[in-house]
Amino acid sequence: MWTKHGLNYYICFMATINYFIQSKNNPAGIYVRLRDGRDIDAKAKTKFAINPDDWSAVKGQPKNLKDTSFKKLHNELIKSSTELLNHFNNSINKNPINTQWLKDFINPTQQTGSIPTKLIDYFDYYSLHKESTIETSTHKKLKVNKHLLERFQKETQKEYFIKDVNLDFKLHFEDYCKKQKYATNTIARAIKFIKTICYHARNNGIETHFQLDNISVKLQKIDKIYLTIDELEKIEKTELEHDYLCNAKDWLLISCETGQRVSDFMRFKKDWIRYEGKVPLIEFSQIKTGKTMAIPLSKKVMTILKKRKGEFPRQISDQKYNEYIKDVCKLAEINQMVKGSKAKTEGKITRKENGTFEKWELVTSHIGRRSFATNNYGRIPTSLLINVTGHSTETMFLEYIGKTVTEKAIELAKYF
Repeated sequence: MWTKHGLNYYICFMATINYFIQSKNNPAGIYVRLRDGRDIDAKAKTKFAINPDDWSAVKGQPKNLKDTSFKKLHNELIKSSTELLNHFNNSINKNPINTQWLKDFINPTQQTGSIPTKLIDYFDYYSLHKESTIETSTHKKLKVNKHLLERFQKETQKEYFIKDVNLDFKLHFEDYCKKQKYATNTIARAIKFIKTICYHARNNGIETHFQLDNISVKLQKIDKIYLTIDELEKIEKTELEHDYLCNAKDWLLISCETGQRVSDFMRFKKDWIRYEGKVPLIEFSQIKTGKTMAIPLSKKVMTILKKRKGEFPRQISDQKYNEYIKDVCKLAEINQMVKGSKAKTEGKITRKENGTFEKWELVTSHIGRRSFATNNYGRIPTSLLINVTGHSTETMFLEYIGKTVTEKAIELAKYF
């Protein structure tokens, strides 16, 4: 038989579980105490904290349960009490029930060499075991999302396990990200990445929440920014004073003619070029997919190489390339007003800002691949374009260039 007063639980009138704080500092850590007669009296600090002014010492719970955040904390403590009770019942006559036992329940010891069950820890495990199969950009996403989760845990004063990722976790994570002014699509991609981590853990035998498969996100449709054929001609004809801008301009034109990611085209060397009859081809392996590619080089690319005595432009960092091609497009007066998003830095924080901007402001290294795909769609068979861009399916390719199935049907109707 149970009775309860606030969050102070009485188990069979013998074992009791109650919560309390023992500091006046803000935030104050919340402690849990389990007692059973004279033999068992265990106390340990939980993962939760609260402002002492908001805590009821009499009831052992937050004072204002009408407040959403305090109601959430209250429910978490109730859930923790239930789990502790089950652990207590399972441990009777099996394990010594003492303070260390309670600490191990709150913060399970991770055995050396074992698979992590904590969400943050699993990011490192995932990175280690995927090191040889994922590219540098994915490793970067791992670090970015891990740091985001660390800030989220610090804000919520809770350490999450793989099994805690459920619909409630999604809601609280979204709320936190919105308060931090993250863009909607950035939040959605972060949640998708967390799900990927959890699926990997599940495949390694780690317990996941039954709601994991039901966590869904929807990316907002955004305009696909690309350079039109007319705009590329303007860029090509623009005279530039500085050599570093001429170098970046040639890379931009090459990227729009070959349709490759910056991680691939920035590595191009003249030694990779071979001729099939009179057709110049460049052969290489894509960094992201590992796929061996053989792409014909257009007359525009060969003109650039001829000007450079057969050499490709100088290699530069992704950061510098992104900076320089904006300048190139600005000088070429690529200034049509378009909707999109760009990075905006306030202090040490950088976020995506949605709005309407001059087109040159939205130009990044990715624009070459999308310009190639968009400008050649309908001119070159889609199956051949997919082979060049490296998309797995036609559906993915159409989404990439912003074409819907309906638009494709309308274009097809022109041939009837």
